[in-house]
Order: sequence, then C-alpha cells, then structure tokens
Amino acid sequence: MAESHGILYLVSTPIGNLKDISSRAIEVLKSVDLIAAEDTRHSGILLKHYGITTRQYPYHQYNEKRVTSHLIEQLKEGKNIAVVSDAGTPGIADAGFWLVREAIRNDLQVVAIPGASSILAALVISGLPCERFLYEGFLPKTRGRLEAALTAIRELDRTMVFLESPHRLAKTLAVMLDIFGDRPAFVGRELTKKFEQTYRGRLSELSSYFGANRVKGEIVIVVAGNDAIDSPKGNRDD
Repeated sequence: MAESHGILYLVSTPIGNLKDISSRAIEVLKSVDLIAAEDTRHSGILLKHYGITTRQYPYHQYNEKRVTSHLIEQLKEGKNIAVVSDAGTPGIADAGFWLVREAIRNDLQVVAIPGASSILAALVISGLPCERFLYEGFLPKTRGRLEAALTAIRELDRTMVFLESPHRLAKTLAVMLDIFGDRPAFVGRELTKKFEQTYRGRLSELSSYFGANRVKGEIVIVVAGNDAIDSPKGNRDD
C-alpha cells in the first residue's frame, strides 16, 4: 500500500444519546478530510454538538454504488475519509459495504472505530443467552417471505436479534409466534434515548400487547433460540 494513500475510517456514532461516542471517534471526525454521511442534516447535529467542522458528502444506500468510485479516487489521492451512518456502525443495515470492499480491492487501509450498537445493547439487556446469537437485521415485509425467512431459522438453538419498524412490529411478532411457538422474547424501543422502553415476556404476551398498543421509534426484537427452556419473569418497563 502506497504511503500517499488515504485511510478509510468506519466510525460508529451514537444510536440516540449524543454522549455515547468515543473520544477517538471525535478525534477522527475532526482530523479526516471528508465525512461520507448517510444524512448530512442528521449527522450535522452530532458534528455541531462536538464542534466538528469537517466537510460532509452524502453517502447512502441510494447512491452508494455510484459514489463509491469517487470516494476511492479521493482515498488514492491521499484524502482520509470517515464514513458515518445516522446511528450505529456504517455497513450494518446502512451504506458502507461497497466502499469497504472496493477499498480492500484497491489495497487501501480500512480502520474501524467501534461504538454504540442497538443490536448489542438489546441483546445484553434482554435477559436471554448472549454466548451465541444470530443477527437477521430487517425481515421481509410480505407475509409469505416473512414466514419463509423465519421458518428457515426456526430450529436454530441460539438467540436471534432483529430490527423492525414500529408499524410492522405487531404483525411480525404475531408471525413469530406462529412460526417459532411461544418463546421468551424482548422488545427494545428507542434504546439509549429519552423515551427508552423495554418489554420482556413470551411472544404471546408481546404479540398481544403490541397488537393493542401502537408505538413509535426504533425497534429491536430479541427472541430465544429453539432450545430455550426458561425466561426472565415477563415485565414491561415504562
């Protein structure tokens, strides 16, 4: 790798609470030549909060493939670039993969700056086993594809973590109950934010609750694996 080439940084940002960012992440965001941001308006709030004036460049799932070549050229010219998503780690359910892959193909250095994660936050407070887990991200929207996706992992003996939108939460929990059976589960809403809520119980309880109570915000679902024989006492924290 030529010394004149720049470094690509994948910088994790807070998932809600602006204080959940490392001093290293702040230093990197201040020092790089360019920040490739999923939403420059959203990341602008974080940058302003920490007095970061680095120029931003839009980089999201809709322009990822097209913009990647431009960013690679910037790196080859010696520019250091940081990639940030609206929350959490870029490349996980957000743009980043294409750029990382092309950087590696071009023998460019890629550095991860770790930080907050809604996936891990939900997993460790769920009360379900954390030794092994499966992250499935967002599930298919149509019922047929959703059922097929859940059926494919039904027999796995490890805790499973999913992301979901609030308006599909009740439907997804109902289908999970049909496919998985009445397993222990957890729902985290707006984790680390002011109105954070956590819900624990069995899928039947959670499906019933969210079927009658609509919620807003970012949702993470954690479901026990096929070998689950016990669960924490069902409760809901408001």
